[in-house]
Amino acid sequence: MVQRPPRKTSGKARLSADDWADAALLAMSEGGLAAVAVEPLATRLGTTKGSFYWHFANRDALIEAALERWAETQTEVLITELETEPDPERRLRLLFAEAIGSTADDTLEVTLLATADDPRVAAVLGRVTERRVAYVARLFTEAGFPEPEARRRGLLAYSVYLGHAQLAHAVPATLPEGDGLTGYLDRALDLLLMR
Repeated sequence: MVQRPPRKTSGKARLSADDWADAALLAMSEGGLAAVAVEPLATRLGTTKGSFYWHFANRDALIEAALERWAETQTEVLITELETEPDPERRLRLLFAEAIGSTADDTLEVTLLATADDPRVAAVLGRVTERRVAYVARLFTEAGFPEPEARRRGLLAYSVYLGHAQLAHAVPATLPEGDGLTGYLDRALDLLLMR
C-alpha cells in the first residue's frame, strides 16, 4: 500500500484519521496487530498522542478504521478503476496482473490472514473475500459463463491469488519473475477462461 504524506496546513502537518489508519496498516504489515501502538505510531508520524485522540477514542477504534481503510483502498478503489475497461476478459487480466504483481511488495494481506482469529480481522476479511470473489465471478459471467460456473471460477481465481500471495511472502524464490511471471499469469488466466 502506498503511504500518503500528511496534509500540510500553514506550515504544520495536520494529520487526518486516514493518515493514522495508513500508519496503523503499515505497522500491521510489519508486525501484525500487536505492532499497532499509539506512541510508536505518533513518533513515526512526527506528532503527539493528542493527534491520535483527536481522531480515535482508543486503539481498537484505530484498528477498526485501519481495517476499513484496507478494505476500501485494496478492494473498492481497484474495482472502480477496473470498471473503466469495457472488456470483461481484459478486466480479469488487468485485475490478476495488478493483484498478483502487488503481492511481493505488500505483506499486509498475508499478515491479516495469519490473524484471522481476531474477530475484527475476521469480519473484514470475510466481507472483503466475498466482495472480491463476487466481483471476479461477475467478470466470468460477463465473459459468458453461467452463474454457478462463474462463481466456481471466481473462487478458483481468488484461491490462486491467495496462494501466490502466501508463496511470495514465505518462499518467493519458488515464483517466476519478469517475463516468466507474465507467462505464468497469462497461462493461469487462459486455463480459468477455458471453455
